[in-house]
Amino acid sequence: QVQLVESGGGLVQAGGSLRLSCAASGRTFSTAAVGWFRQAPGKEREFVAAISAIGRRTYYADSVKGRFTISRDNTKNTVYLQMNSLKPEDTSVYYCAAGLSGLGSRTAQYNYWGQGTQVTVSS
Repeated sequence: QVQLVESGGGLVQAGGSLRLSCAASGRTFSTAAVGWFRQAPGKEREFVAAISAIGRRTYYADSVKGRFTISRDNTKNTVYLQMNSLKPEDTSVYYCAAGLSGLGSRTAQYNYWGQGTQVTVSS
Protein backbone atom coordinates (compact mmCIF):
# COMPACT_ATOMS: atom_id res chain seq x y z
CA GLN A 1 0.00 0.00 0.00
CA VAL A 2 1.26 3.48 -0.89
CA GLN A 3 -0.25 6.76 0.26
CA LEU A 4 0.59 9.94 -1.61
CA VAL A 5 0.25 13.58 -0.60
CA GLU A 6 0.91 16.41 -3.03
CA SER A 7 1.96 19.91 -2.04
CA GLY A 8 3.44 23.04 -3.57
CA GLY A 9 0.58 24.21 -5.72
CA GLY A 10 -0.57 27.80 -5.82
CA LEU A 11 -1.13 30.91 -7.91
CA VAL A 12 1.69 32.14 -10.13
CA GLN A 13 2.01 34.55 -13.02
CA ALA A 14 2.75 33.34 -16.51
CA GLY A 15 6.46 32.76 -16.93
CA GLY A 16 6.89 31.91 -13.27
CA SER A 17 7.89 28.69 -11.56
CA LEU A 18 6.53 26.27 -8.99
CA ARG A 19 7.86 23.06 -7.50
CA LEU A 20 5.38 20.36 -6.60
CA SER A 21 6.19 17.64 -4.12
CA CYS A 22 4.66 14.21 -3.75
CA ALA A 23 5.38 12.67 -0.35
CA ALA A 24 4.80 8.95 -0.07
CA SER A 25 4.42 6.42 2.67
CA GLY A 26 4.65 2.69 2.22
CA ARG A 27 7.36 0.12 1.72
CA THR A 28 6.87 -0.31 -2.00
CA PHE A 29 7.40 3.32 -2.97
CA SER A 30 11.06 2.84 -3.85
CA THR A 31 10.10 0.09 -6.29
CA ALA A 32 7.30 2.07 -7.94
CA ALA A 33 7.30 4.30 -10.97
CA VAL A 34 5.72 7.67 -10.21
CA GLY A 35 3.80 9.86 -12.58
CA TRP A 36 2.35 13.33 -12.50
CA PHE A 37 -0.98 13.94 -14.16
CA ARG A 38 -3.22 16.98 -14.37
CA GLN A 39 -6.89 17.63 -14.88
CA ALA A 40 -8.53 20.90 -15.78
CA PRO A 41 -12.28 21.49 -15.29
CA GLY A 42 -14.30 19.71 -17.94
CA LYS A 43 -11.29 17.89 -19.33
CA GLU A 44 -9.89 14.41 -19.01
CA ARG A 45 -6.94 13.70 -16.78
CA GLU A 46 -3.77 13.95 -18.83
CA PHE A 47 -0.25 12.71 -18.41
CA VAL A 48 2.47 15.20 -17.55
CA ALA A 49 5.64 13.34 -16.57
CA ALA A 50 6.87 10.07 -15.08
CA ILE A 51 9.99 8.71 -13.48
CA SER A 52 11.19 5.16 -13.01
CA ALA A 53 11.61 3.52 -9.62
CA ILE A 54 15.26 4.45 -9.13
CA GLY A 55 15.08 7.62 -11.19
CA ARG A 56 17.19 6.63 -14.16
CA ARG A 57 14.47 7.10 -16.74
CA THR A 58 12.03 9.95 -17.22
CA TYR A 59 9.22 10.56 -19.66
CA TYR A 60 7.42 13.81 -20.48
CA ALA A 61 4.36 14.94 -22.35
CA ASP A 62 5.27 17.04 -25.37
CA SER A 63 3.39 19.98 -23.91
CA VAL A 64 5.77 20.26 -20.94
CA LYS A 65 9.03 18.97 -22.38
CA GLY A 66 11.83 21.45 -21.78
CA ARG A 67 9.84 23.33 -19.13
CA PHE A 68 9.10 20.71 -16.46
CA THR A 69 11.54 18.39 -14.70
CA ILE A 70 10.60 15.35 -12.66
CA SER A 71 12.96 13.96 -10.03
CA ARG A 72 12.83 11.77 -6.96
CA ASP A 73 14.63 11.25 -3.68
CA ASN A 74 13.92 7.75 -2.42
CA THR A 75 15.69 8.50 0.87
CA LYS A 76 12.92 11.00 1.52
CA ASN A 77 10.15 9.04 -0.23
CA THR A 78 9.44 12.13 -2.31
CA VAL A 79 9.01 12.92 -5.97
CA TYR A 80 9.25 16.45 -7.30
CA LEU A 81 7.94 18.27 -10.33
CA GLN A 82 9.82 21.47 -11.09
CA MET A 83 7.68 23.62 -13.37
CA ASN A 84 9.28 26.55 -15.14
CA SER A 85 8.02 28.98 -17.78
CA LEU A 86 4.47 28.31 -16.70
CA LYS A 87 1.64 29.14 -19.05
CA PRO A 88 -2.06 29.80 -18.37
CA GLU A 89 -2.85 26.50 -20.09
CA ASP A 90 -0.90 24.70 -17.35
CA THR A 91 -3.68 25.63 -14.92
CA SER A 92 -5.04 22.36 -13.50
CA VAL A 93 -5.24 20.16 -10.48
CA TYR A 94 -2.01 18.16 -10.43
CA TYR A 95 -1.98 14.58 -9.16
CA CYS A 96 0.87 12.24 -8.44
CA ALA A 97 0.43 8.53 -8.85
CA ALA A 98 2.51 5.45 -8.13
CA GLY A 99 2.46 2.16 -9.96
CA LEU A 100 4.30 -1.13 -10.11
CA SER A 101 3.78 -1.73 -13.84
CA GLY A 102 6.76 0.31 -14.98
CA LEU A 103 7.11 3.72 -16.56
CA GLY A 104 4.10 4.86 -18.53
CA SER A 105 1.66 7.59 -19.47
CA ARG A 106 -1.64 5.79 -19.00
CA THR A 107 -3.68 6.32 -15.83
CA ALA A 108 -4.46 2.59 -15.76
CA GLN A 109 -0.78 1.85 -15.11
CA TYR A 110 -0.91 3.57 -11.74
CA ASN A 111 -2.42 1.94 -8.67
CA TYR A 112 -2.17 4.69 -6.07
CA TRP A 113 -3.20 8.34 -6.35
CA GLY A 114 -2.92 11.45 -4.26
CA GLN A 115 -5.69 13.98 -3.70
CA GLY A 116 -4.21 16.63 -5.96
CA THR A 117 -2.91 20.16 -5.64
CA GLN A 118 -4.24 23.16 -7.55
CA VAL A 119 -1.94 25.10 -9.85
CA THR A 120 -3.26 28.34 -11.28
CA VAL A 121 -1.28 30.39 -13.79
CA SER A 122 -2.50 33.91 -14.44
CA SER A 123 -1.87 35.73 -17.69
